[in-house]
Amino acid sequence: MTSFSLSTFSLNRRGWWVAACAALLGSAQAQSPAPNVKLIVGYAAGGPVDAAARVFAPVFSRELGQPVIVENRVGAGGAVAGQTVVKSAPNSGEIFFAASPTMTISPHVLKAMTFDPLKDLAPLAPILSYANVLVINQNQPFKTLPELVAFAKANPGQLAYGSAGMGASNHLSGELFARRAGISMTHVPYKGNAPAMTDVMGGQIQMMFDIVGGAKSYIDGGKVRPLAVTSKERNPALPQLPSMTELGVRDYDVGGWYGLYGPLGMSPDQSQKIAAATTRALQDPELRKRWVDQGYVIWNTKVSDLTERMRREHALWAEVTKGMTFE
Repeated sequence: MTSFSLSTFSLNRRGWWVAACAALLGSAQAQSPAPNVKLIVGYAAGGPVDAAARVFAPVFSRELGQPVIVENRVGAGGAVAGQTVVKSAPNSGEIFFAASPTMTISPHVLKAMTFDPLKDLAPLAPILSYANVLVINQNQPFKTLPELVAFAKANPGQLAYGSAGMGASNHLSGELFARRAGISMTHVPYKGNAPAMTDVMGGQIQMMFDIVGGAKSYIDGGKVRPLAVTSKERNPALPQLPSMTELGVRDYDVGGWYGLYGPLGMSPDQSQKIAAATTRALQDPELRKRWVDQGYVIWNTKVSDLTERMRREHALWAEVTKGMTFE
């Protein structure tokens, strides 16, 4: 007959209880949700950068295997959002959904810039690129880009072009065009692209550069005339429209892009996980079609391409803005 004591029973029962608690705790940990990833956007809700981030977020979340939310930190041309990520903990889950003007133009035109995009953030993955398109009022005496250049040379300073404001990407697109084409134009800054486009249609100004996705509905509706895209290659949303380079404007390849950046010190495993999930997300057919229809070009390449392009465009806009005054 096996001997039995209360102390033995008590020990056995305690061991069973400890083992059961450990199993339950392990199960709870296994089932606990992963922390949220935040895509920090530097522009207001409803704008093109915010819209792109919100289209990307659910597909990215699926591929990452973690919840992804979009958070807007508006101010200083995207610099407030960038600074938020600069100051965040390396593996906090905060990622800057950056638009190129913040990274390449703002450092040269914005006194409130509080970080150095070349040094203070870790590039993680490129997302997409876009071009501007030069559009003109329908009732102008010129109908093509060569005719516009000839008119501008014959009438120095009489061409007026609008932009979203001093130092905006379409302002500097016009400045660079004037230099490359050897013409003089008058810049008229507005508080956003929409009022500038309204004045192009109304004939108060002759022309403006606008992002393809923003201008396409006006082009399709016959409200403005497109002359050329600013990228080196043609844009898939406007395949019949030539580029500036095709039309003889040398060394003119201007566009923008969106990319993901994290805080310095992010672990290699986390960086690689984000890059791999981005690569898979950008292969999603529905996401690709939605963006291509809006004039975007999917930029599903290496992170080194993002770094190289940022440095190249940072240097370009440093050259263009040298000596210019921004208020």
